[in-house]
Amino acid sequence: MELDRIEILLEKYFEGETSIAEENELKAYFSSADVAQHLEHYKAMFGYFSSAKEQKFEQQIPLKSKKIQVAWLSVAASVVILLGMFTFYNRSINQSEDLGTYNDPEKAFEETQKALNLLSKNVNVGVESMQYVKEYQQSKNLIFKN
Repeated sequence: MELDRIEILLEKYFEGETSIAEENELKAYFSSADVAQHLEHYKAMFGYFSSAKEQKFEQQIPLKSKKIQVAWLSVAASVVILLGMFTFYNRSINQSEDLGTYNDPEKAFEETQKALNLLSKNVNVGVESMQYVKEYQQSKNLIFKN
């Protein structure tokens, strides 16, 4: 009769329908020496649960989080863009007396392309840094569910 009850409790256990008292009864049965031969392979599982229950996590968890101020990265990128534009503008004024005008349209087109490429590279740096801000926000929202 006891073996039938243990088999019924095992079925209920694997279906997730046992109570705490029934689980304790299973643990007690599998920790005893007289376990039925066809149920021997469950003995290790219930033995593991009792030993795992006694394990403790002893490593220190740091309480201070190291927040990276990613927003400052976009500010720095903007400053770099402004300094680059200012330097380019000042150099072109100092090099030519005609304030950067060109008589040859092809030359003007090439210079404009150079300036726009420089601006594009700096803007792309700022856009890439905004991706870090987005990742930070997603991670923060996962950790601190608002």
